[in-house]
Amino acid sequence: MSDVADSADIPTGTKAFAGFEWQLAGRYLRTRRREGFVSVIAGFSFLGIMLGVATLIIVMSVMNGFRIELLSKIVGVNGHIFATPIDRPLDDFDPVAARLRAIAGVKLAIPLVEGQALASSQTGNSGVLVRGVREGDIKSIPFIGGNIVSGTLEGFDATPGVAIGVRLANALGVQVGDTITLVTPQGASTPFGTAPRIKAYPVKALFQIGMTEFDGTFVYMPLSEAQAYFNREGDVNVIEIFVDNPDNTQKVRDAIEANAPRPLVLSDWRQRNRSFFNALEVERNVMFIILTLIVLVAALNIVSGLIMLVKDKTEDIAIMRTMGATAGSVMRVFLITGAAIGVVGTLAGFVLGLAFSHYIKSIMAALNWITGANLWDPTVRFLSDIPSVIDWRDVVSVVAMALVLSLLATLYPAWKAARLDPVKALRMG
Repeated sequence: MSDVADSADIPTGTKAFAGFEWQLAGRYLRTRRREGFVSVIAGFSFLGIMLGVATLIIVMSVMNGFRIELLSKIVGVNGHIFATPIDRPLDDFDPVAARLRAIAGVKLAIPLVEGQALASSQTGNSGVLVRGVREGDIKSIPFIGGNIVSGTLEGFDATPGVAIGVRLANALGVQVGDTITLVTPQGASTPFGTAPRIKAYPVKALFQIGMTEFDGTFVYMPLSEAQAYFNREGDVNVIEIFVDNPDNTQKVRDAIEANAPRPLVLSDWRQRNRSFFNALEVERNVMFIILTLIVLVAALNIVSGLIMLVKDKTEDIAIMRTMGATAGSVMRVFLITGAAIGVVGTLAGFVLGLAFSHYIKSIMAALNWITGANLWDPTVRFLSDIPSVIDWRDVVSVVAMALVLSLLATLYPAWKAARLDPVKALRMG
């Protein structure tokens, strides 16, 4: 006996989406032995939409977290605007830095001496970037002064010691109190050319920024020692400027150009890291498109499932039409049937994606424990931990996209069902 025959009489002249339409749609969604294959397709459609939505939310959250963490660490260590000299060395860096600090929007102006060197110990060696700063300045750098895990920065200017990252210390096999040797080709001039400079320094402090490139590369030493080491007596390479709002550096750059006491070449963090963050943005957009295909495939499964359901319910459709149901009522019944799969699947994926994104670090720790492997290698992925930041704009976009695709997938099968001729349908049944 058909579902229509089992149900109550179909009222005529009712409003759209009346109770009997919802009742019939609910019956069609239930599993029956004769319609088992249709139910299997509906189940896979539901799982596909749920997993597609959840995956999109998780991937978007991880990529947002990845970008935000990298951005915060890069601009938190390297500064936001960089001022370098044009006509002559920065031998007047103190008055220039003081003038820059007085400009509205500038938090810090730190004179730096930078140079590359080779750091070595008894157990290893590694290429490093040596940065010469004053004690007060290194303590004020957000991701250095506040992330000392061993040793201290007190008395940093008093002794020629260095502060290095935790990963560099592990690579060299040293701890606080041990000695590392720095080698640079920029040494003393001799009749036979420039001789490399080799000098040993005690490790005074270890810092951990959480970004492998910085923790394994940076070496900080007192400014006066760096000037002597790199043959820059009385001057510096660059003045790093930290501003209140890193996303609005142009206004501060204009103020610096108008108020700087001498000609300076200015660049900001966007220019220095443009290719890197552009690559991240391209990767994010491509991943969104690729993962959207999962939802699209699931929506196509809804189409195939509904078409099979329409063919299976040909007799029911004919009975409904002869009992007074309009073509619009028939169309709405199948619209509700298909839309229910998409809406419930989307909501399930929404909940699963948010839960996974929120507890992703705990889930990753559990997977590491189960597999006995480090599934998030910080030497490959820059950051020590997997980041996740839920952006509700992305979540709304994903949910809206899934709902729209699911609803569009139901239109053609529902339209086909509404166009069935009752007489022909009864003959086919």
